[in-house]
Amino acid sequence: MNARWQQAVVIFNLLATIAWLAWQWPRSPLMALAGVAAALALFGLVLGLQFVTMLRVNRSDPAPRPSWPQLATAWWAEARLALVVFGWRQPFRHSFVPDWLPPLAPGQRATRRGVVLVHGFLCNRGFWLPWMAVLRERGHAYVAVTLEPAFGSMDDYAATIEAAVQRVTEATGMAPVVVGHSMGGLVARAWLRSLAPDSAAARVHRVITLGTPHGGTWAGRFSRSVNGQQMALGGDWVQQLQQDEPAARAARFTCWYSNCDNIVFPAGTAMLLGADNRLVEGVAHMQMSFDPAVMRACLEEIARG
Repeated sequence: MNARWQQAVVIFNLLATIAWLAWQWPRSPLMALAGVAAALALFGLVLGLQFVTMLRVNRSDPAPRPSWPQLATAWWAEARLALVVFGWRQPFRHSFVPDWLPPLAPGQRATRRGVVLVHGFLCNRGFWLPWMAVLRERGHAYVAVTLEPAFGSMDDYAATIEAAVQRVTEATGMAPVVVGHSMGGLVARAWLRSLAPDSAAARVHRVITLGTPHGGTWAGRFSRSVNGQQMALGGDWVQQLQQDEPAARAARFTCWYSNCDNIVFPAGTAMLLGADNRLVEGVAHMQMSFDPAVMRACLEEIARG
């Protein structure tokens, strides 16, 4: 489970920081603090290299080039968010908020469409904690899945999505909206491919993807996991998925993409031919899912169902 190894990483880093401070502080408080600052700077540098690589690869992409203030803002937002998501929400809060499926009286039908939330690579359901609060406040039943095994094939996650869709459909009497971040959007497409062609259209109302590498991503070449390799830029898996889909299916998709996405690039790979493709400028990969304007537009689209 992703939460366990993320817990181990956080605890190891905390213990290492405490040990360093205990060792160096009596000798030189300045040196002790400098060591902690150096570790944070290294984290920021690695993240910055992602943005530099993204800029270089995106030179041939038609998406507008970001300004330097946009890049700086996206880098800072992604750095802060990464610490929160991987240091707190996913390792320690992933099961804190349960799925919300309010019961209906016999013969009653929900007035709001339900939602299935599907996280991305190296994540779990804790990624969606801010969404859970907003969806419940607005009366949308939801199920947030955790995809396991963490490094398995995306095709093997179809049963998890199917079970979540069934639960939301039974709770509301309506086909849900599926919202997928990053790899989660590809998992939604793999789930639809696993269904009988004549039933797939009735199972989901709409699919919203946020920074999903529909055409693969440049960084996928470095992965050694099964699902990471499936996301290789122009790879066999994403090409086969495209070939297997009916031409009209993309019309059910809304695909958000960004010119500052530090994970999914070239930027155009997050678009899907025939979908409602929406560019949001100046937001990074994880940041896209929590950008106020993007969230507001997604919630409005869900509510229109």
